[in-house]
Amino acid sequence: MEPHRWLPLEANPDVTNQFLKQLGIHPDWQFVDVYGMEPELLSMVPRPVCAVLLLFPITEKYETFRTEEEERIKAKGQDVKSSVYFMKQTINNACGTIGLIHAIANNREKMNFETNSSLKKFLEDSLSMTPEERAKYLETYEAIRVTHESSAHEGQTEAPSIDEKVDLHFIALVNVGGHLYELDGRKPFPINHGETSDDSFLENIVIGEREA
Repeated sequence: MEPHRWLPLEANPDVTNQFLKQLGIHPDWQFVDVYGMEPELLSMVPRPVCAVLLLFPITEKYETFRTEEEERIKAKGQDVKSSVYFMKQTINNACGTIGLIHAIANNREKMNFETNSSLKKFLEDSLSMTPEERAKYLETYEAIRVTHESSAHEGQTEAPSIDEKVDLHFIALVNVGGHLYELDGRKPFPINHGETSDDSFLENIVIGEREA
């Protein structure tokens, strides 16, 4: 069978925020650009921050790191809270939408959902599922697929062909229970990057990125 494939989302807060609005998220929370890692630039980001979407190129060096990291964690183990919502990615180019789902799902108590929110229903339906089952459910969930496709055409640049290879990838970083988790549907499990807090969350991410 041919793998499911969607158009990639543009890394544009306006597109992201409109996408979430269409999925029934009240705009109490908004995505904004982070312009750099320097303290003065981080100070421009409105607080509190409850999630970060990171877009980066998939390179040979990164793929080597990803494999080594997976082997290291499988050998040593890690603590992951059962409350962390994580799903696998089985749809090509769906990493932006999966990153958004990870961001919202792990902060759902803070969100105000509209009554008929399709994302709220997806989360409620999938809370008891495994990461693999959530991925399969997304493949069949038309309301999110249609919204994703619409949003992919709303960016400032022309959407690439659906068959075009895209070497950019979104992941989400969230604070769950005082720990910083990396949620990447291409990986087999969440990655616990250590302790964090509402006040230090963004700075902890930046320190981690500098050390990686």
